[in-house]
This record gives sequence, C-alpha cells and structure tokens, in this order.
Amino acid sequence: MNKCVTSLLFHGTVAFITLNSCVALAGTGNAVHYHDKYQGKKTANGEVFDQNKLTAAHNKFPYGSQVKVTNLANNQSVIVKINDRMAQHNQNIIDVTKHAAKKLGFFGKGRAQVSLEQIR
Repeated sequence: MNKCVTSLLFHGTVAFITLNSCVALAGTGNAVHYHDKYQGKKTANGEVFDQNKLTAAHNKFPYGSQVKVTNLANNQSVIVKINDRMAQHNQNIIDVTKHAAKKLGFFGKGRAQVSLEQIR
C-alpha cells in the first residue's frame, strides 16, 4: 500500500509545500542479522559490508532504498539502506546488520517479526 502526501502549510503569509512524501508498506515477516563472517566483504551492490552501519539485504527493494524496519514485539524502529541481496531460498523478509538488530531490540534473540515500509 502506498501513502503519498502532498501538503500545504501556511505560516503567516508564507506557504510551505511538501511534495512526494511517500511511504510504501512492504509487508511483514522475520528479520535476522548477518553473521560476522561477512564483515569486510563486498555486498551485492559492491559496497564493503560493515556490521556497524544501518544497512540490510532485501530481494526486491532497489539498491539504495531507505526502508523503515519496525520490530512488532516492541515497536522499536530503524531506517536501513538496502545494499545487498539475500539467498533466493531465504525465508526471511530482511537481513540487517548487528547495529540495526541492536536498535530493533532483537540482537541475541535470533530473529524478530517485523514490518517494512519503503521510505525512498
């Protein structure tokens, strides 16, 4: 589902216009975090993988997409940049870095049920 908003805000005699503020709900599923063995290796888009960044692997979002990941158990959210792909047989909806997993509150638990929203 896409929610695109164009807004007009008046402040005195000045009008502020926001164009193309879009969010696309991409569904729910399990998130896991990368194993340390990928640290320093190249991702599918050619970037060097870093567990300390807020990046992720997804099989459908274009590289460079900004995706809001929300842990449905605790409502904690983080925005990650898609820079990698998952194995085709992977049943998870997204793989995130350890840094993202910590911010989402599931590091050390293995996986979390999450929702995804494409920001850009």
